Amino acid sequence: MKKNIFLLLLLFSCLHGYAQLTPFEQSKDKNYTATYAEVISYYQNLSKQQPQMRLFNYGSTDIGKPLTLVVLSKDKVFDPALIKKQNKRALLINNGIHPGEPEGIDASMMLVRDLLKKNQLPEDVVLCFIALYNIDGSINRGVSRVNQNGPRAYGFRGNYRNLDLNRDFIKADSKNALAFAQILNTWQPEVLLDNHTSDGADYQYVMTLIETQKDKQNPVLANYADKTLTPDLYKGMKKSGYEMIPYGAGEQGLPDSGIVSFMETPRFSTGFAAQHNIISYMTETHMLKPFDKRVWATYAFMQNLIGICQRDAKLLGAMKKQVDAEVSKQKTFGLSWALDESKVDTITFKGYAAQYKTSEVSGLKRLYYDRDKPYSKTIKYYNTYKASVTADKPVAYIIPQAWGKVIDLFKLNKVAMSRLAHDTTLALQMYYIGDYKTGAKPYEGHYLHSNVKLNPIDTKVRFYDGDYVVYANQPINRYIVETLEPQGVDSFFAWNFFDSMLGQKEYFSDYVFEDVAATMLKNDPELRKKLDEAKAADPKLANSAGAQLNFVYRNSSYFEKTYLRYPIGRLLNNTKLDLR
Repeated sequence: MKKNIFLLLLLFSCLHGYAQLTPFEQSKDKNYTATYAEVISYYQNLSKQQPQMRLFNYGSTDIGKPLTLVVLSKDKVFDPALIKKQNKRALLINNGIHPGEPEGIDASMMLVRDLLKKNQLPEDVVLCFIALYNIDGSINRGVSRVNQNGPRAYGFRGNYRNLDLNRDFIKADSKNALAFAQILNTWQPEVLLDNHTSDGADYQYVMTLIETQKDKQNPVLANYADKTLTPDLYKGMKKSGYEMIPYGAGEQGLPDSGIVSFMETPRFSTGFAAQHNIISYMTETHMLKPFDKRVWATYAFMQNLIGICQRDAKLLGAMKKQVDAEVSKQKTFGLSWALDESKVDTITFKGYAAQYKTSEVSGLKRLYYDRDKPYSKTIKYYNTYKASVTADKPVAYIIPQAWGKVIDLFKLNKVAMSRLAHDTTLALQMYYIGDYKTGAKPYEGHYLHSNVKLNPIDTKVRFYDGDYVVYANQPINRYIVETLEPQGVDSFFAWNFFDSMLGQKEYFSDYVFEDVAATMLKNDPELRKKLDEAKAADPKLANSAGAQLNFVYRNSSYFEKTYLRYPIGRLLNNTKLDLR
């Protein structure tokens, strides 16, 4: 009898242990990634047994399912506000933003279990894992990445709206992005990691790494990451058996010609996090390496990152406070960035010889990498950027309440705002859009604007009861300035938030305006002089009756003052406003 009970208990224990194995581990060839249903079921079952683990659902993604956040807390505190009061850090890890790059999904499932089972949770760091970000794309499961070496099946890059979610953070077209912003601003992590898989050239490394570009990061965080955190991650990964190299495009197409570091603007998760003064990383395992190696490399990276965050927990907290204070007082902000090719570092690169042979498809020359010819050589590394466009912040921005999406995103990102208590006329600096370029094809659902030229005008503008006032004295200043200044590479203007103000609403009938224009020129010698000078300088104007009528119209009191006027006002002085 006792023997039978023992055998039953042993069997139950074995079955229980097997149930805690992930689908990746249970697969014989380790070439399988968990489905969305398997991921959620796994975490739900694990959380029932683990008081140091809790699941939170945020928002509703575009496919109608909430974003699930897995939180691990050694002392079982799951209140974000209390965690901050306890002077603990938060590390946020995002998985499956591109479901065809699923290593983080499977590695996180194993790591969460192992940290709990082995009682290895960090004392001073709460760990937050987004179980699977692009639920929509994950459910659209099949094989779509023709260049990739496994797993057998995986999700699609686009979400239910065919958006690349790692281009959506600043514009937030998807419900996924809104849920992510809620998570980020609720848990306020000091460090963010987003797990990915790369394509591109072949080389010997299983993993490459993108970090927040140092020259656009606050100097305090940039110095710590550049001198301490990033080098320690490289050392730790080499010790773990997964030596890394920086991710980047080949300067002349091939990596041994030199690598250009990646500039992650706010459309990307890491660039968006940088606007919140968060140190950010993006792992890129290599598409041609076996899937199991990619999973275990991701597992090792997360282990190393967690260890360093625990080691430097107090320092990370102190730096975040210092940087928040500095950014609140910062006056000038970079809006767009250009590579500084005059400054070049060198790194050791382990690649494969790039060779050419005749294509069996076209009969022409084609590139291939010869894995029988590995090499190690010193190559150039371009990792210095300079701000190509900057803006000085105003005392405050005035945002008409009509621009509701801007207001909603500011609220979501914890931007402090006040509202005008009554209708009022304010003396402000207003921008007129002088020129801009627009892409010929849509990009992520938008026709992006770039090369924006501004004509700033000091003028008086009527605003109304309930319009919003945003003082630029906040830790979130980078987000405020980079979204509201039209020249920003990922500004709200660039993403078409304000396109309606680019259209003229009132016009004139030529035959009617002819007499009005003639009278205006007779009664206004200055206008006549202005027209004559313009005609002398521009033969096309001199030879076009319609263009001359339009010139007079544009310089008359009839012409709409709001045409091409950017609607956000810049308060440049400390005028006291009546606020509610």
